[in-house]
Amino acid sequence: MKPFHLLINGRLVQGDSQMPVLNPANEEVFADCPRASLRQLNEAVAAAKAAFPAWAARPIAERRAAVIKMAEVIEANAEELSRLLTSEQGKPLAEATWEVMGAAGFFRYLGSLDLSMRVIEDSETRKVEAHRRPLGVIGAIIPWNFPLLIAAFKLPPALIAGNTIVLKPSPTTPLTTLRFAELVADILPPGVLNVITDANDLGEALTLHPDIRKITFTGSTATGRKVMAGAAETLKRLTLELGGNDAGIVLDDADPKKIAQAIFDGAFMNNGQVCLALKRLYVHESIYDEMCEELAVIARNAVVDDGMKQGARLGPLQNKMQFEKVKEFLDDAHKHGTVIAGGQPIDRPGYFIQPTIVRDIAEGSRLVDEEQFGPVLPVIKYSDMDDVIRQANGTDYGLGASVWSSDRDRAHAIARRIEAGTVWINKHLDLAPNVPFGGAKQSGIGVEFAEEGLVEFTQLQIINA
Repeated sequence: MKPFHLLINGRLVQGDSQMPVLNPANEEVFADCPRASLRQLNEAVAAAKAAFPAWAARPIAERRAAVIKMAEVIEANAEELSRLLTSEQGKPLAEATWEVMGAAGFFRYLGSLDLSMRVIEDSETRKVEAHRRPLGVIGAIIPWNFPLLIAAFKLPPALIAGNTIVLKPSPTTPLTTLRFAELVADILPPGVLNVITDANDLGEALTLHPDIRKITFTGSTATGRKVMAGAAETLKRLTLELGGNDAGIVLDDADPKKIAQAIFDGAFMNNGQVCLALKRLYVHESIYDEMCEELAVIARNAVVDDGMKQGARLGPLQNKMQFEKVKEFLDDAHKHGTVIAGGQPIDRPGYFIQPTIVRDIAEGSRLVDEEQFGPVLPVIKYSDMDDVIRQANGTDYGLGASVWSSDRDRAHAIARRIEAGTVWINKHLDLAPNVPFGGAKQSGIGVEFAEEGLVEFTQLQIINA
């Protein structure tokens, strides 16, 4: 395997130290990764700061063309990136390919957006223009569940707006991001994009750094609070996409046989390691037994294996820490509910857990009240609509939710009552680069995607003449 490098000021450089990267399917080291020091972080920020004036001064058409070129490079190297992603993240190769091509799609679409001046008033007494100016150096912190796709949520709008970037991937999934950076290094002027890695020890320095003007972070709510506290020192701008405990509500007129697979996919994509996966399913008592059994059959038949093997539906969990956390949720499920599919780790090397369906469980249990971030779905019975909406809203999270019904108007009326940034009807996990995405309550601050996400990387400037 080719050696991996940091990208600092347009140069591929070694880290001041090295760290191992494990394949979660066998818990074995399959590559060494450069590990940046605080000195190298400061070099990356200094390079981004020095590159900012010239990059911001470039016509937006040139910045957009660079982003489109990055999409083309991702597509041209999709097979290599997908296999590397499966090796370090664990997801089946088909899902890894979907992520890589999805990243290219985000670069391509977001690269088509513009930032036109808007005239607010043009009268005899005044002319008022609204301009969007770049912020400066952006610190982007990427999680381990979708290391390339989430980078594609952040890099294109930041670059198009005229900002420069220091990007830090997760220490357990750094390699696909580093390889991407190497592939696109020549597209951008030196210092515009810098990629460093760490062992979870440079995040605070990044958020506290006085020369960084904005932090864009995707990860847990607990870590998001720390990022926000660090950013407060210099009043950095923030975009935080944080945890979720998404509720799905199945109405009494839904057909379990028709919707079970879509619900399963919405809950178990990437082994449930998705911030806006369906994590609590509320089903009306009249169809509860049938819905539970349909889901259990799908779970029992799902193939769990090394993501490189053909036919694998679910791979391993990504890291040992998450594996241990999900085992705690399994213990809770056995104590407070009835496990009708799965329920155990798989006795083999790697972080494998059987896809698990739990019925006869209620609020007050950990599996319902907390975000499990793994392949375990609680199915909760309800009879009263007002009460189930209370339960769905009874959390500090508010990322996504879904309503399932054969009557779209009825479902729409219920969706309007749910406290979440996105509410789907008869689907879950449907994201698109032209549709704004952001969380309510403690699931985040700010918006990503579309024009709304682009302006988050700008400073509004009013010229009033």
